[in-house]
Amino acid sequence: MPTATKYKQYTFQDFVDLIKEPQKADLIDGVIYMSSPESIPHYDLFVFLLFVLRKFLKKRKIGGKVFGSRVAFRIDNGNGPEPDVAFVCQARLHLVRRGHVAGRPDVSFEIVSPSSNERDYLKKRKQNEEAGVLEYWIIDPLEGRVTCFRLTKEGKYKSKRQKKGRIHSHVIPGFWVKAEWFWQDPLPDEDEALEEILAEE
Repeated sequence: MPTATKYKQYTFQDFVDLIKEPQKADLIDGVIYMSSPESIPHYDLFVFLLFVLRKFLKKRKIGGKVFGSRVAFRIDNGNGPEPDVAFVCQARLHLVRRGHVAGRPDVSFEIVSPSSNERDYLKKRKQNEEAGVLEYWIIDPLEGRVTCFRLTKEGKYKSKRQKKGRIHSHVIPGFWVKAEWFWQDPLPDEDEALEEILAEE
């Protein structure tokens, strides 16, 4: 079921009180969207991306923190997304609280599932753009493409889409991925992918 209700407008505090571990949901414009249980391929993609990004930051000694899946970001009283993977830079770690992050992520990654397609491409894209999230990545195994939306000086998203080739982050220095990695079966070895990223200066 995609939404908890069609009538009540929920606050961020309602959201925190109602959604308990290990549930995953998003609060978008006062509406709670529940996520379906993860498929195994979705979970594998999540683990691959989380591992590679966390290890990359550690190896390159880049400050900041990576969050996975169950962490809510309080954008305002009616918006609290839980990105599949998110990055907060060192200068904004003071926003991290015990139960949530009191602000937007700097980079947000979403892995599309059949139940989240519209939400990821439309609702969460709009939410991230309006919140000023610097990069919003959509990894879509259903269509076999990765789209990276970057925030322009005018506060609007400009997209870069790849089915093959590399996509570079402008927020996380030196971090890039090959889009085709996400469609391989089995997925690439995480350590080998990390070594390939780190080999590029």
